[in-house]
Amino acid sequence: MNEDQTQTGTPTCDAMRDAGNWNPAWDSLAELDAEWVEKFLGMATHPIRKGILDPKTFELIAIAVDASCTHMYAPGVRRHIRKALELGVTVEEILAVLQLTSILGIHSMALGAPILVEEAKRLVDDGPIQGTF
Repeated sequence: MNEDQTQTGTPTCDAMRDAGNWNPAWDSLAELDAEWVEKFLGMATHPIRKGILDPKTFELIAIAVDASCTHMYAPGVRRHIRKALELGVTVEEILAVLQLTSILGIHSMALGAPILVEEAKRLVDDGPIQGTF
């Protein structure tokens, strides 16, 4: 991507690059469809750019999103933790967000445990496994 492409029609992307908030993984997407990436990042940053969320709240949510089991983007977690600390968010508040975010993984247990009980009961009832359920 040349300099003209990055500075034309992509103000959100350009601002993120300038601020050091650009994910290099987005480079190939931006090369293929800069307009789509601009719209995507515009949507993702809308609450902070428009003042809908205060900066501390935005950073805490961004930490949760980047640390979530479906995302796990360490550079983003680091960047947003650093920014949150700079804004005065406490270590305890960030830890609480990480603890709450870890609950997303509970779905594995919520899905798997009942199936385990059902299958173990079925096998006990059918005879191959000894025990009670």
